[in-house]
Amino acid sequence: MEKMRYVILQQQQELQFVEMPADYAYQLSALNLRLNKEISKLTALEIPTLPLAIAECDTLDLLQEQYSIQNGLHYINELEQSFSSIDEKSYPIISLLTEIRALQAQLEQWYEEEFE
Repeated sequence: MEKMRYVILQQQQELQFVEMPADYAYQLSALNLRLNKEISKLTALEIPTLPLAIAECDTLDLLQEQYSIQNGLHYINELEQSFSSIDEKSYPIISLLTEIRALQAQLEQWYEEEFE
């Protein structure tokens, strides 16, 4: 089993913990920071709210029952769905979707190879 890394995301007072293959955790953090920077430029009426990447770590032991660790591919699939549903006319959302889908494809390939 490949080494995993954890990206910690915060949205107001809520925390999310996303488990990523170690080689891709930084990509998720960088993508999250870029999306947070660009989301304010969107003009659509329905824009998803995004947590902010606040930390990465190599090991994670959750001590509170209300928290769980989310699979990275599952997280990126949900992110892609939320951004693909945005009805944006002014801002080139396709560039953001392209970045999301690139990481999505890399993760799909990684999981296929890891669990063959």
